[in-house]
Amino acid sequence: MGGLLAWEVIGVLHTEGECVEWTFPAEPGAVRTARALVRGQLRTWGLDSLGDITALLVSELVTNSLRHATGPIGVRLLRPAAMPDALLVEVSDPLPELPRERSAHPDDEGGRGLQLVAGSSRRWGMRPGDAGKTVWFELAVPG
Repeated sequence: MGGLLAWEVIGVLHTEGECVEWTFPAEPGAVRTARALVRGQLRTWGLDSLGDITALLVSELVTNSLRHATGPIGVRLLRPAAMPDALLVEVSDPLPELPRERSAHPDDEGGRGLQLVAGSSRRWGMRPGDAGKTVWFELAVPG
């Protein structure tokens, strides 16, 4: 895999193609840093048009991990060779419980992150890992 930047992402699958991943401490600055790194990598790959939506969805998932997990948070971007029209994004943390999509009331401050991921991505899901879980989403690459 090309472009590997970190080793500690939890519960990821190995896929052929271009890949970059980072590990962040469970601290508030992780959200801002993850957004910036994701945008930068998408620019490098010539996928600037996916920058806003990818950064927004990564922000939501990293924020969820910060709220509920205490360990490292992994972010991984994949351009699978078998799926050239797709960008796969994974956010991992050491908490084994899978998140639940819920319906937020109009006055609720939170609770819309997974709804946003579900409504904005081509596909999404979650999977348990040996040491936590991964929430992933797939975006269509314009072309």
